[in-house]
Amino acid sequence: MKFFIRISEVDEVNEKLANPAPLGLLGFGMTTVLLNLHNAGFYPLNSMILAMGLAYGGLAQVIAGIMEYRKGNTFGTAAFSSYGLFWWSLVLLLVLPRFEIFDLSASSPLQATNSTAMAAYFFMWGLFTFIMFFGTLKTNRALQFVFLSLAVLFFLLTAKELTGSTNLGIITGYEGIICGLSAVYTALAEVLNEVYGENVLPLFPTSKG
Repeated sequence: MKFFIRISEVDEVNEKLANPAPLGLLGFGMTTVLLNLHNAGFYPLNSMILAMGLAYGGLAQVIAGIMEYRKGNTFGTAAFSSYGLFWWSLVLLLVLPRFEIFDLSASSPLQATNSTAMAAYFFMWGLFTFIMFFGTLKTNRALQFVFLSLAVLFFLLTAKELTGSTNLGIITGYEGIICGLSAVYTALAEVLNEVYGENVLPLFPTSKG
């Protein structure tokens, strides 16, 4: 007796994949809250924030982006991968000038970043986030709030870098805390709603969702 394995039969095997969005949202949200507690003046910039930026804000979101790619979700892939790499780039911006291997003197072609450069950096991320916000219009209100408040955060950071205003920096910090907490809420809502199979925490889906 001969046994044949048909490729079509192998392809028909269904593989249940976990939802990677809560991981990405938690990595983003918790790191954003901790950074903006600093921006609001609760404590100085320290290694805790940098470690979160590298690990949970950075690596966790990159992993979530890869998982979204596996699920065929272009929006999730672009969003989580981009924001994960944002955190890595921000950490590098903060720590690279401290390495002695970099000559950051006035005569060096490589200079440490300044307020104008950081304003341009935050503005481009704000523009990216604002455009990505339109991709949430078919999902739910909770995710829409995350992206819209994040776009506002980036634009506030841009204004703060251009003006050097301490008060604006504090306002930006509190807005960032709200943004981060909204991402944490959205992530936990998705987790609990899936576990219990019911609407434990509302995400306020749109009529188009």
